[in-house]
Amino acid sequence: MKKSQHSKRQILPTQPAKDMARRTSDDRLIRNIPFLSCLNDEEIVTFRNMIIERQFAKDQVILHEEDTPNYLYFIYTGKVKIIQLSVDGKERMIAIHKRGDFFGEMAILDGMTEPATVVALENTKIGLISNEMFHHYLLNNNKVLKEIIAMLCTRLRDAWSMVKVMSFADAEHRVKAVLKYMGERFGVPDSRGTIIQVKLTHSDIANFASLSRETATRMINRLVKADEIEALDHKYILLKPAFRKNFDLL
Repeated sequence: MKKSQHSKRQILPTQPAKDMARRTSDDRLIRNIPFLSCLNDEEIVTFRNMIIERQFAKDQVILHEEDTPNYLYFIYTGKVKIIQLSVDGKERMIAIHKRGDFFGEMAILDGMTEPATVVALENTKIGLISNEMFHHYLLNNNKVLKEIIAMLCTRLRDAWSMVKVMSFADAEHRVKAVLKYMGERFGVPDSRGTIIQVKLTHSDIANFASLSRETATRMINRLVKADEIEALDHKYILLKPAFRKNFDLL
């Protein structure tokens, strides 16, 4: 007598189930954005249905300097860099934004052109909020408005941090000021110090500090030899306790 064999069938999620999972994931992402985290469930659903989503590959330009954007951009996933190009084509990095950050707010608030170019540092998912939606929906919500003001204050503090970088006359202090800023912005506490969890090349640090790459590399090597910083797997930078101690003495 043959034993009956029951074939095992893989149960795949239906399309409605996939759509529900995607919407739930999108709602979580929206709640992770500081100036939208104050919205209730109903407002989140309304807001989500009005967002335009775009995918950008690494090194793809998202927004050009002197553009007049009709959208406010916020980052679902990934990271972007904000840069300005000099008349001779040299790139100067102004800021790095990560998941939950937004950009394009200046142009959408005052109607002027965008003051910088935005480039994807890695594969990045962006949400676009139209000018009309921003003004008629978000700016009329007092909870959101307070959060936007707080975020703009953070941007102003970031700008002052970069001004401080440029206030140092010597290269070593400029590099250390950049690393300190990155540690405050992207740092994660570790038993060994603070890990800057964004990949920074020597060229990136040089652009931030308005130095040549060779000079930035020389200063970084000096800090490594002084046991103030350490490169982790050629990816992240560890700021050791000696770094903080010596910087506070500047």
